Amino acid sequence: MPGAQERVLRRRIGSVQNTKKITRAMELIAATRVVKAQQAARDARPYAEHITDVIRDLAKGGAASSHPLLREATGEGRVGIVVLASDRGLAGAYNTSVIRAAEREIMAARAEGRGYALITVGRKAEGYFRFRHYDIVESYTGFTEKPNYEHAREIADKIVELFEGDVDRIELVYTRFISMGSQEVTVRRFLPLETDEPDGHEPTEHEGPKAEFEFEPSPARVLEALLPRYVESRLFAALLEAAASELSARQRAMKAATDNAQELIVKLSRKMNQARQDAITTEIMEIISGAEALGADNEHDEQMILDHLTADPFPKALQGDFPRQHHAH
Repeated sequence: MPGAQERVLRRRIGSVQNTKKITRAMELIAATRVVKAQQAARDARPYAEHITDVIRDLAKGGAASSHPLLREATGEGRVGIVVLASDRGLAGAYNTSVIRAAEREIMAARAEGRGYALITVGRKAEGYFRFRHYDIVESYTGFTEKPNYEHAREIADKIVELFEGDVDRIELVYTRFISMGSQEVTVRRFLPLETDEPDGHEPTEHEGPKAEFEFEPSPARVLEALLPRYVESRLFAALLEAAASELSARQRAMKAATDNAQELIVKLSRKMNQARQDAITTEIMEIISGAEALGADNEHDEQMILDHLTADPFPKALQGDFPRQHHAH
């Protein structure tokens, strides 16, 4: 019935409107947080760049050769993979892209006949790999939107522990924040350390030959103290980049969902209006049909009454049937 269809459409419109309110609120929240996350990522870059410069100077002094974190990869042993995903969904293809890139690294390690050591950051990555029965060495959750340096330090300690064991190299898989409208899934070697360029660092015009420094008490001891901080700073920068990328992706996804909800509301409203018009047309047709039927019945009744009034009370066919009266003489 048109009336029942109108009620169903009205309920759907109400449901879509409620969804639109939620997606709009999530879009505004993500838009507010992404600005802070972007600023935090930018603030962390100078520290990473300066500590990289110090590592370069120490490496030039010959102190790098003896430190285990700067050893060359041998091509043997397991491959460590660190995946930076998010704790929550509703961020478009953000988690899917990172997880698939990490899974390709695992497949590549298996193709080489090597094992892997998987570290996940974020509930989405942990849930994906556990559901598919991948071996997870360690998982970290609950801070992907707002990471701090302590989180980076905790993860870095586990990474260094693996690297000093049977892990030959460690790959970092995360989403690099380029701008509000552009993020890029990046697979970067994390260990052994590459002291040429830090994460996201590009040479600038003012960069030239570095000055010679004298380190006290010795370059080797300074390098030994700085390398753990260097690992932590690189990981912290990656966590901040991933957080900014997650919030930016969620903002775009929620905006698209809000726009789609509005478009669906317009379509459903048109269908509801059409259903209402059909219901009104049906009612009008029923009224007209009823009136015509009532008029036809009245004409029929009038004709019957007229025929009854003008009819002979004693039809000739029945006159012979009545008994005749005999009068006595």
